[in-house]
Amino acid sequence: MSKYDVIVLGSGPGGYVTAIRASQLGLKTAIVEKESLGGVCLNWGCIPTKALLKSAQVFDYLKHADSYGLSVKEFDKDFGKVIERSRGVADGMSKGVQFLLKKNKIDVIDGFGKLKAGKKVDVDGKEYAADHIIVATGARSRELPNLKQDGKKVIGYREAMTLEKQPKSMIVVGSGAIGVEFAHFYNSMGTEVTIVEYLPNLVPLEDEEVSKQFERSFKKAGIKVMTNSSVEKLDTSGKTVKATVKTKKGEETLEAEIVLSAVGIASNIENIGLEDVGIVTDKGKIMVNDFYQTNIPGYYAIGDVVPGPALAHVASAEGITCVEKIAGHNVEPIDYGNIPGCTYASPEIASVGMTEKQAKEAGYDIKVGKFPFSASGKASASGNKDGFVKVIFDAKYGEWLGCHMIGAGVTDMIAEAVLGRKLETTGYEVLKAIHPHPTMSEAVMEAVADAYGEVIHL
Repeated sequence: MSKYDVIVLGSGPGGYVTAIRASQLGLKTAIVEKESLGGVCLNWGCIPTKALLKSAQVFDYLKHADSYGLSVKEFDKDFGKVIERSRGVADGMSKGVQFLLKKNKIDVIDGFGKLKAGKKVDVDGKEYAADHIIVATGARSRELPNLKQDGKKVIGYREAMTLEKQPKSMIVVGSGAIGVEFAHFYNSMGTEVTIVEYLPNLVPLEDEEVSKQFERSFKKAGIKVMTNSSVEKLDTSGKTVKATVKTKKGEETLEAEIVLSAVGIASNIENIGLEDVGIVTDKGKIMVNDFYQTNIPGYYAIGDVVPGPALAHVASAEGITCVEKIAGHNVEPIDYGNIPGCTYASPEIASVGMTEKQAKEAGYDIKVGKFPFSASGKASASGNKDGFVKVIFDAKYGEWLGCHMIGAGVTDMIAEAVLGRKLETTGYEVLKAIHPHPTMSEAVMEAVADAYGEVIHL
């Protein structure tokens, strides 16, 4: 039987990052993967969707070339080639992970891994042992009883990025990141899109002002938005899908070629031996402590299978924290209050920390600043003036409580707020840090200036 210091189940951005960090720390490491290296994120999630969205952005630029003083006489899309490009990007990233694992001398074990008692893992009938076993098996598209996926007319995110032909019409159920990113992509390609959200606002976890701006942008782009609505049942017997949607005004029947279910994710914790080992779960998640140890010594879990935000960068951070603790380093628990969230539709959304409502509910006396991109020289020059940056500070001590952005490129700007909050930066310190002109990032400084009554460009 092969013996390791660490065996990691799953090679997504939680698993492969964990394995590499373990190897860097001198631990003999193996990783078990049943499908493709890189997991859902690299193969079916974060990376290929961004490739699709880039194609949509280029197509949008062509459609509006005249507004940049350019004349493009003839252009069209090739849906098949757009999908093909996305798959090529994903394949390249997966090969990159393969290279990194090989470079770090990590053994890759192909097959389905199942936990066994006594710190062992069974992979398709062959046993491996390790002092530390880390579960990083990720998640999949969640199925609701009234939204059963058949892979053809009612689909999840995997099918949404590999459709053979572009549908003329689509109903997207759920307006989290997955739902709105696909709604934007298909709408940009020319599909008639309706998005149905059970809660009062699209992207309901975001600051309310961001949600309202986002909804205006989606409607302006021609997407039909139905909030406070739920899909009660689907009829797939005909050539199209008929969806019965319950709204505040009553029931309505929608018809479309495809229904995309984007109602969240479910952790992959079934049939991996948790019960055999005696590992405690609750509400579909593995219970762990601050350093990702389960209730059974020698077994750990990170990423989408544990409570907390189901985000690639969170899984990576958890894995690094977990193995550094195993290696005896002095490790601080992750601050889950300072995790950035990004949505890559158009406009993009990025946020960290408390919303204005949460800050008030927590009892803070706050200063709020807001700077619209309509007042930004760089945004005007680039032709993307929709959106704003909003900042929230504790009035007493100047603590940066939250930052919320909506607009072009904001997912690349949010790290300033994450780093500032990590370093316990005050509002005045941000204000006195000189930002380059003309850039979109100036809007952060200007929003802070607005909070402190010193804004220049409004």
